[in-house]
Amino acid sequence: MGLRESFQAGLARQLGHPNGLRGRIVGAMLNRRNRAAVVRAVAALRPGGTETALDIGFGGGLGLSLLLREAGEVHGVDISVTMLERARKTFRREIAAGRLVVHEGSMTALPLAAASVDAIVSTNTIYFVDDLDAALTEVARVLRPGGRFVLGIGDPEAMNRAEMLTRNGFRIRPLEHVEAALARAGLEVRAHERLAGRGLGFHLLVTGRP
Repeated sequence: MGLRESFQAGLARQLGHPNGLRGRIVGAMLNRRNRAAVVRAVAALRPGGTETALDIGFGGGLGLSLLLREAGEVHGVDISVTMLERARKTFRREIAAGRLVVHEGSMTALPLAAASVDAIVSTNTIYFVDDLDAALTEVARVLRPGGRFVLGIGDPEAMNRAEMLTRNGFRIRPLEHVEAALARAGLEVRAHERLAGRGLGFHLLVTGRP
């Protein structure tokens, strides 16, 4: 493996599971590069002031910050100990006040009770999930009846043209496959927003539980 390929493989691993000093750098980078998408995703979620909201795979913590402005109580789930430590430092006052709880966990085993959350957002996460049906079934499990879930993903066609991603294990699924998995989990797609611009492009699937 050459130097370029080695660097790309390392970056791909950090994107999926930020760890250590490099992971902290990646977390800050994710906040900058994903800002427009995360802002739009939280806006599409429309969290209310008395609601409980959840950010799955919160990474650098931008989504948590936005949810804390709108929701009554916020939870964050991430598999990365480095990102959990970052969140505990960044939001120590909100955690101490009981407005934010961060949990170590995966999308396929969410550490929350059934029907305990009103609004869920997750961006740039499903590329790192082997079993999408299991992950979305978990989302539906913790979502209250009438609750909303916004899933943000990069444009699959554009991502398939990105050599770094295709070579390093990103699970890039066609949009129709993602929508079918949402339906199997009992999550209705109510809107589909496309974010144009630089980079890979982005899709927001706005769903809800009946």
